[in-house]
Amino acid sequence: MLLQFPDYFFWGTSTAATQVETAGDHNWKGVRARDGYLLDRTTDHERRREEDLEYICRLGNVYRCSVDWARLQNAPFKAFDEAVIDEYQSFFSKLNERGVKVMFVIHHFTNPLWFEKAGGWLVEENVSAFVDYARQCIEHFGPYVFNWNTFNEPNVYAMNAHMLGNFPPYHRSWAEANKVLLHMGIAHEVVYEMIKTHYPNIPVGISFNTAWFDAANSWGRLPAVFTDWWFHRKAAEPFSKKLDYWGLSYYAYVPFNPKPITELDHPGKLSKMGIPHDNMWGYRPEGLARILRQFHNKYKKPIVITENGICTDDPHRRIQSIRDYLKICHQAIKEGIDLHGYIHWSTWDNFEWHLGPTYRFGLVHVNVFTKERTMTAAGEFYEQIVQNNSVDV
Repeated sequence: MLLQFPDYFFWGTSTAATQVETAGDHNWKGVRARDGYLLDRTTDHERRREEDLEYICRLGNVYRCSVDWARLQNAPFKAFDEAVIDEYQSFFSKLNERGVKVMFVIHHFTNPLWFEKAGGWLVEENVSAFVDYARQCIEHFGPYVFNWNTFNEPNVYAMNAHMLGNFPPYHRSWAEANKVLLHMGIAHEVVYEMIKTHYPNIPVGISFNTAWFDAANSWGRLPAVFTDWWFHRKAAEPFSKKLDYWGLSYYAYVPFNPKPITELDHPGKLSKMGIPHDNMWGYRPEGLARILRQFHNKYKKPIVITENGICTDDPHRRIQSIRDYLKICHQAIKEGIDLHGYIHWSTWDNFEWHLGPTYRFGLVHVNVFTKERTMTAAGEFYEQIVQNNSVDV
């Protein structure tokens, strides 16, 4: 069955600077991931921009990306490094010339070491340093941008960096996580107004991570409900007042018993429970439909899928996941949900944060050692979707 999408619908892929560029002086540099690799030289994107540009252009009319704050600004309130500005401007200009629009993510999990040493997002006074960074991003990169994300998945950042201890600075504090969200929310509102002053007609949102938290038994009911409340409601509140749209990412079905059950922490257990899964989480695409209805009904705002994918080494499983998720997106539009676009994570395999480069999401395969790129069957499948504005399910 062929599903045709509306003419206004846009397609694209996404990466994050930290995951694809050689590390600057930021808080992820030198982190040893679960699979043993160090986050330093990731995929050599800064050395292969011309090659990567070709893949990006084949995979959509939108490219969602970030820049390395630490490379651009090596001290608070300092003017950006001119050479790094030129590097990014040149790349964005070439994308625009090829008909690819940039969705610019100002903060994607990573802070310069100087920001981290000053207390990071725990210290309200540091908000002004971030606002200055955002101001210079607007000044230097605004002409190339058709859409802004002030923050990528602040709920994931706050949870992993300050509650679960998976991301730098590896803290475990409920109170800290909430304080970080509050300060990010303050920064978001200031930067929203700043962008609107310069580019009043350009949409501004965030990317907000979503999941399906479910109870596997009676012991899991309370933790699943609590996690769902904190992750989707409490964490959304600081960003909800000034948004032109919600950018939503969805990957995971997570049952609780009472602890969360994932393939990462309990290999094989999801299979024993009869729950399909990828290399990280339970796989229930219908959870995206739940999330789309929830955000549509609560906020009455346009929605963009800013990240979606599956962690697998099998391109044919990735193809099926794209079919599964786009079927849900198409149905959501038919139901009247104001869904504007779909951005796949990720363009090419990258360094999956604290897990490492062997956890793969890419439409383009990257050799961990040589950094050689190869288009996969899933990439070719997605390229046809982009060209035809439709998917055969």
